[in-house]
Amino acid sequence: MSEPTVVVSEQAGLAGVAAGPARRWWILGVVGLAQLMVVLDATIVNIALPSAQRALGFSNADRQWVVTAYALAFGGLLLLGGRLSDLVGRRRMLIIGLVGFGAASALGGASTSFAVLVIGRGAQGAFGAMLAPAALSTLTVTFTDPAERGRAFGVYGAIAGAGGAVGLLLGGVLTEYLSWRWTLYVNVVLAVIAGAGAVRLLPADRRDPGVRIDWPGTVLVAGGLVAVVYGLSEADTAGWGAPATIALLVAGVVLLAAFVLVEQRVAHPLLPLRIVLNRFRGGAYLAIGLSAVGVFGVFLFLTYYLQLTLAYSPVKSGVAFLPMIAALVAASTISSGVMPRVGPRPLIPLGLLIAAGGLAILAAQLGLRTSYPDWILPAQLLLGVGLGVVFGCALNTATYGSGAADAGVASALVNTNQQVGGSIGTALLNTIAASALTSYLVTHGHSPLALADAAVHSYVVAFWVSAGIFAASAVVCALVLPSGTLAPAAGQAAPPVTVTKEEMSVRDR
Repeated sequence: MSEPTVVVSEQAGLAGVAAGPARRWWILGVVGLAQLMVVLDATIVNIALPSAQRALGFSNADRQWVVTAYALAFGGLLLLGGRLSDLVGRRRMLIIGLVGFGAASALGGASTSFAVLVIGRGAQGAFGAMLAPAALSTLTVTFTDPAERGRAFGVYGAIAGAGGAVGLLLGGVLTEYLSWRWTLYVNVVLAVIAGAGAVRLLPADRRDPGVRIDWPGTVLVAGGLVAVVYGLSEADTAGWGAPATIALLVAGVVLLAAFVLVEQRVAHPLLPLRIVLNRFRGGAYLAIGLSAVGVFGVFLFLTYYLQLTLAYSPVKSGVAFLPMIAALVAASTISSGVMPRVGPRPLIPLGLLIAAGGLAILAAQLGLRTSYPDWILPAQLLLGVGLGVVFGCALNTATYGSGAADAGVASALVNTNQQVGGSIGTALLNTIAASALTSYLVTHGHSPLALADAAVHSYVVAFWVSAGIFAASAVVCALVLPSGTLAPAAGQAAPPVTVTKEEMSVRDR
């Protein structure tokens, strides 16, 4: 018989994790801290790079590898990390990721040579690829009630969206007042706190017998993502026409295309295509990836403008981003609470358009002496609101209805989109800005004033392009996302959860 049975045990999947309202919010704190570690490291080391370069004596050409080593390992191993989370359990992978990330950070912080620093950064990326999917999938199965889930993903989305700016602020403070090494050591402190919380709060989850590792798919997608991310890094430094750039990008596309073909045929795919073919989830992945392309223009070029044109210190530049972070946190939390009633389709495109408006203000008003309170602050507030709406709603939608067995890989795909989108954005916008600067100098000469104007002109062009990316993304997401709300389609309700006896016996085995 398949008579329904109410499952209330902590060991029995979704219902177990969802038990205990107070405990759920403590788990959110652990998951949020783990996610903050991963997002911080995309930017926190950047500000410390000049100090690290002086201390360890490596060249400008080698400097990019401190960033690239992290990006390659993180981007290439994310889907494998997500599937391992489904295979061996979210709790185990979260704890392994935290311990490994903390150890790798300690290695990088204590490095006495360039090679050790790069090894530490690569290890950070590898353990981050285990940590990030486990964190998001834990959140996915912990909050099943639509209203609570909206608030939880609002907080998580705020962390994911604001983490880059927080990294700039924290990196500046640590580098200026302590040492560049503390931009890495700080992760050890965070890992200890989050690891202790994970051990104390997360219930044990058993190995899922229905999950297998698709090794051919793993090799193809890891190779493809590494080639794409490395190719974009080469485009940023050597140019889009460089033979190495072209070869890497072509190889990456070919490997990823082969990966899709393999996933259609294997019995246990690394990435079940049903995850991305659902229009809710597919639209959310697009929103996350496309917004990551545009948002790097904000952090990168606005930081350059504040420090190089307005002569802000690293700490003052970081403080200047705080209003945007506050707006992002508020908008993410509020929009995630609204989404269960209206669905993601009206909210995600609206957030993208608001962000485009903020970038348009920056592009239209930026000059050699633009007033921060008059123009930069309002633009940042609009950006924060727009990005908060996008991240809060898209992260919730991207893991919607994926089920416990696919929660890890669905979560990994979120981070993969962010990583690849950010790499595309960095390479594309840097190239466009460099071209705009060169063209301006050809026309206006190379006087000191012309050089300063050319730098501002390059930022303006980058902001206009970013605004266009956000506006175009709003149209694409409005077309892809279906109408309706998530809760009825997902069948998610507050616990207890009902499953059949056969389903429960499979879990127990």
